[in-house]
Amino acid sequence: MSAPLHVKLDINKSILEDPTNGHNRWHPDIEPVAWVEPGETVVFDVRDGFDVQVFPDSSHESVASFDFDSNHPMTGPIGVKGAEPGDLLVVDVISIDAVDFGSTLFIEGFGVLGDIFIEPHLVRWHMADGWATSPDLPGVRIKGHAFLGLIGVAPSREFMEKATWRERGVVEAGGAALLPSAHSAAPATEPIASEGLRTIPPRENGGNMDCLQLGPGARLFIPVQVPGALVSVGDTHFAQGDGEACATAIECASVSTLRLGLIKKADAEFLPTAPMYEYTQPAVTEPRRYVCTTGFPILEDGSLAELDIRQAARNAVSEMIDYLVATRGYTRGQSYALISVAADMRLTEAVDFPTPMVSVALPLDVFTGPAA
Repeated sequence: MSAPLHVKLDINKSILEDPTNGHNRWHPDIEPVAWVEPGETVVFDVRDGFDVQVFPDSSHESVASFDFDSNHPMTGPIGVKGAEPGDLLVVDVISIDAVDFGSTLFIEGFGVLGDIFIEPHLVRWHMADGWATSPDLPGVRIKGHAFLGLIGVAPSREFMEKATWRERGVVEAGGAALLPSAHSAAPATEPIASEGLRTIPPRENGGNMDCLQLGPGARLFIPVQVPGALVSVGDTHFAQGDGEACATAIECASVSTLRLGLIKKADAEFLPTAPMYEYTQPAVTEPRRYVCTTGFPILEDGSLAELDIRQAARNAVSEMIDYLVATRGYTRGQSYALISVAADMRLTEAVDFPTPMVSVALPLDVFTGPAA
């Protein structure tokens, strides 16, 4: 049996320095770097989601000068022979081998409390023997559960135009969205650079789903939009809590192995309009105790924001930050980062209108000792 295809790149160089076998925009005209038969296994070298801008000697101040337009460098695309629009791509996650350095960071606007945490903050992690520890978050160790935050297929031109239209509508209504921009685009060729979709939001073609259940053993299904599917991956996370509160996980590079399968439209029992996935919850060998805060969508003036899940999540995360400051002695920035990499934001209930409840659940076994 021949060795699987290995899509190689230099994970220590930015995609802007060396765009070989990679891209950072979604566009149907990006040529595949290789083709495989359905069912073949592919090994991907994957840069970190910050595009090689964080190093062991980086500081809080250095985060503010990052080029976030080059974020989410993807490896690929890989063409799957025989894939046609309307088919279903099947991705089996075989292994995710993370490197030994990672980072968690945020700046103003990041996460559910992006308007409160406006100072740049960086946590640098060292990974060894399946755990992550950091001098910036003393007294904590995080068990690794590596996965790819970004797996997707190329958008069709029709869908690319539709997604651009609806995201432009958000901006025109006063909301926030990153519209197509040629700045720091890879490839830099036109019209791909100025038309390509940005990678921040997940969409019907997959992309930046940040789904922590998509680790080894998981199976992902994505509707195919263009001939060959054109599969790309990126944004390895060594560990992350559900919800990714401050908008980043333990971000790192990896060597990741996936099997790319195909279900033809005529043979499918069900064709979803958006990604679906299957995963197995690891067996619990001993009880694991959590501390949980809850939040309701109550605004600062005491009024209720009807069915506003995000406001409920903000309040639950804020409550957990207050708890960690009061009981563990961490700073508010340290607490925000810890929640993002270890705690689960759970939509406890969403149907008892007008007041949904969100919980933030933090496992107590992350603590190895006092913070200071």
